[in-house]
Amino acid sequence: MSERTYVVTGAASGIGAATADHLAAAGARVIRCDVRAAEVIADLAVPEGRERLASQVRAVSGGRIDGVVAVAGVGLPSPLTVRLNFFGTLATLEGLRPLLIESDRPRAVAVSSLSAIVAADERIVKACLALDEEAAAAAAAAAVEAGRGRIVYPSSKLALNQWLRSAAVASDWAGAGIPLNAVAPGVVDTETARRTFLADPATSDLVAATMPQPLGFPGPVSAIASLLAWTVSAGNSFMTGQILYADGGAEATLNS
Repeated sequence: MSERTYVVTGAASGIGAATADHLAAAGARVIRCDVRAAEVIADLAVPEGRERLASQVRAVSGGRIDGVVAVAGVGLPSPLTVRLNFFGTLATLEGLRPLLIESDRPRAVAVSSLSAIVAADERIVKACLALDEEAAAAAAAAAVEAGRGRIVYPSSKLALNQWLRSAAVASDWAGAGIPLNAVAPGVVDTETARRTFLADPATSDLVAATMPQPLGFPGPVSAIASLLAWTVSAGNSFMTGQILYADGGAEATLNS
């Protein structure tokens, strides 16, 4: 069995770095992509960065990859979150799909979020699904201006989930033999989480109450990395269009 080649975006830190390390430790070739400290430097929040990702990955991979792990994202109360989390992720998946087709066992996965089931802004989600980036950014800006900036992140992830469920079973993905799934983490112990809210007891307690995780809060990053790695492994040959909640039981608790 030949060595598999994977592309991981957001690979300079957090879940992306942990996943890239996990895949590399298992013997895979990993093309790490980020805005810094990566083999491919590309800003997926802008069109030219998305084009650069596709062209640079094609160049360094030799024209064939076996898996894409689209992790890159931010949680800011800003239109940037929509541009990166939704449109940057779609550009990653669609831009690299021609290279996946060259593999005999291609796979792709995106990172979603448990927060997508908690709250969302309909205008942001609708504009994303219409593939109207400027309208989605404007809706996000309006939410921020109205004091609802925290809703931008879950809205971007809900839109991603809905797009993925439809795309995964269409001719470009399932029809081409490419399983496409998403992993939706709960709150895990990343540097970003520690810096933004885990360090503040009041904020941490509020998040824990909103997204209760019976298996522990925060969860381990390694658990997310290993699940992402499995979804793009050769062994995942028959699962597609799924949103896998790796959240310590939060989704089950909230929906029970």
